[in-house]
Amino acid sequence: MEETISLKEIFEVIKKRFLLITAFVFGAALIAAVVSYFIMTPTYESSSQFIVNQGEQDSNSQYSVNDAWSNTEMISTYNEIITSAAILEEVVEELSLPYSVSTLANKIQVSNQDNSQVVSVTATDESPSMAVQLANTTVSVFQENIPEILSVDNVTILSQAELAANPSPVAPNPILNIAIAIVLGGMIGVGLAFLLEYLDNTITTEEDIEKKLELPVLGVIFHMEDKDIREGQFSFKPKQQMNRGDGYNGAQKKSG
Repeated sequence: MEETISLKEIFEVIKKRFLLITAFVFGAALIAAVVSYFIMTPTYESSSQFIVNQGEQDSNSQYSVNDAWSNTEMISTYNEIITSAAILEEVVEELSLPYSVSTLANKIQVSNQDNSQVVSVTATDESPSMAVQLANTTVSVFQENIPEILSVDNVTILSQAELAANPSPVAPNPILNIAIAIVLGGMIGVGLAFLLEYLDNTITTEEDIEKKLELPVLGVIFHMEDKDIREGQFSFKPKQQMNRGDGYNGAQKKSG
């Protein structure tokens, strides 16, 4: 029973503040749409892949688990080297980039799937053509410098990034942003509605008296407007006039 009453009270609060909640939802969606379409700058990404070869092995020897583990560790090492200053400084110099190595490192992401020797280098930039150049140049510089860094030569480029005819931005995502804004707007609106209801100490109904003051309701005084009073007086006038007329007629009959 208490749970039913609690749900009923929640529904009443939401119903009472429905316009406020709706205003927050539409307002948040509108702000998200304006920011996504007109303020945020679209960003594009492009990827290049290379593979780490196992190197030459004896045909009579078997490929062991230790070899696989060694290759996995080597790939992790390569991932760290790609985003190091030794590689990115040369990329900045070759492309004459107007920003620092740390800024470029934030634009480069290196990843590979589990137990895979294929490594993907993804570059993100506000220009789709620059994203392609960043990805390809980073992999190319890494391939040229890795023999000097680790004295190995087992990196082969599988695929280079290419500029699409109609590249589509990866960010921002207006639909996702608007959906998130609607959820957040609804949560803020509902929270504010319950806060206002909690801070509202006014007594407006008989239930408020019994609940807040813990006193029984003995009677209710209804509110009457001036219009109701005037209509009430007008309804009594014909009866009063009729009574006066009946008294006058009766006096005439008695005198007669």
